[in-house]
Amino acid sequence: MNGGCTEASRTGGKGCERGLTWIKPSFLWMMYRCGWGTKEGQETVLAVEISREGFEWALKHACLCHYEPGLHADRATWKRQLKRAPARVQWDPERNLYLQPLAHRSLQLGLAGEAARLYADEWTVSITDITSLAHTIHAHVQDGDLDAAQQLLLRERTYPVNEGVLAHLRNEPICQLR
Repeated sequence: MNGGCTEASRTGGKGCERGLTWIKPSFLWMMYRCGWGTKEGQETVLAVEISREGFEWALKHACLCHYEPGLHADRATWKRQLKRAPARVQWDPERNLYLQPLAHRSLQLGLAGEAARLYADEWTVSITDITSLAHTIHAHVQDGDLDAAQQLLLRERTYPVNEGVLAHLRNEPICQLR
């Protein structure tokens, strides 16, 4: 979305504090969030490539946005961890071309403080304006030409990450980092 050099939203979600910079690795989830680049204040869609080292640093230092029994010792411990963590994670339903929710979930990664600074100053590799691509794909969806829309989608795959990096961020093995 817009905002200079980030595709991130500046609004909190599901129990997270406001003012975080959100990384949304899923293109279709991002299109859901910004309405294919048509929502007010979200008319520009940028693809931001960041370093693997930076992305994994953020994951290692992140805390879930919500309390998860069985994953956190208790609610008070989770609140302390959330307050100290420079990054937040939430798992939201992935979206299809109609932006309807799917059964599997995609990661949303919120950055604050040190993590937001590192993202802006060190982790960013490239920034590409993909607004016209978003609009073209959306036009194909509106015209019912899902094959054409599908062919233009950015290539996404499950992110290969050491299981230990995600252990503190999920309680279910079905979650995939997309």
